[in-house]
Amino acid sequence: MESSIECVSSSDGIDDDEISHPNPFSQFSSSTKSSHNNINSNNPTTSVHELLECPVCTNSMYPPIHQCHNGHTLCSTCKVRVHNRCPTCRQELGDIRCLALEKVAESLELPCKYCSLGCPEIFPYYSKLKHEAACNFRPYSCPYAGSECSVVGDIPYLVAHLRDDHKVDMHSGCTFNHRYVKSNPRDVENATWMLTVFHCFGQYFCLHFEAFQLGMAPVYMAFLRFMGDEMDARNYSYSLEVGGNGRKLIWEGTPRSVRDSHRKVRDSHDGLIIQRNMALFFSGGDRKELKLRVTGRIWKEQQNPDGGACIPNFCS
Repeated sequence: MESSIECVSSSDGIDDDEISHPNPFSQFSSSTKSSHNNINSNNPTTSVHELLECPVCTNSMYPPIHQCHNGHTLCSTCKVRVHNRCPTCRQELGDIRCLALEKVAESLELPCKYCSLGCPEIFPYYSKLKHEAACNFRPYSCPYAGSECSVVGDIPYLVAHLRDDHKVDMHSGCTFNHRYVKSNPRDVENATWMLTVFHCFGQYFCLHFEAFQLGMAPVYMAFLRFMGDEMDARNYSYSLEVGGNGRKLIWEGTPRSVRDSHRKVRDSHDGLIIQRNMALFFSGGDRKELKLRVTGRIWKEQQNPDGGACIPNFCS
């Protein structure tokens, strides 16, 4: 039996011209490359950095850096991949480490690899990798929960990708009203639905609603994710409400950043969770059909200049 989802919103949908379609790699323009080429020709650090590039995987090498008897180097990961044979001269590698190159690397300071995306930071060589794993300028992964999507890019690109490739509904406004109908509520699969992307306060938010097994019990869950970093997500709050037959459940919280995966948010139970028996009670009737209506609102927290307390700012 099929389930159906309806999205009812008092606000208008997002117009096509509100969503830009940048190439996620457009930041690597010819002018940027030219600028880097000029730097490379006069910067000895860049030449040393090239020496630290593994000839097999082309990634930067970190200790232990291995070398063969002829002085050819490669990273520890690729040493296993090439079955302990030097990819340059085919000699056996053994367990020789290039301590001189490891020492040289300690003295280097290099820009973050996301510098062309706006990161201004410069780090010691061995600290650079740790920073890049959490850099606020790194590309975002596609937040779509219905499949394992490998697309990455900035937020405008991902919004267009969600709309065009995943056919996600787009809405402007900070209030929402969703109706979920399932004809066979006993049949709960680990299916996931992303209902809507909302555009309000100049930001984008993803509303998720899904059914899954929590232990032995089937549950329904709704939660919101912010399309941006965690620090910015803390500036917003949201509420979700579901009810029927004179009863209701209300959830209030802070949206999670899309830096956190959909599964991580779901498994932390950070959202409105509705047990199946309660969901059927809200549905009314003979409990043979599930009918849930989830309403909600997003608002921005504003600091009170007088008292210091936060004042919610609701969009009109």
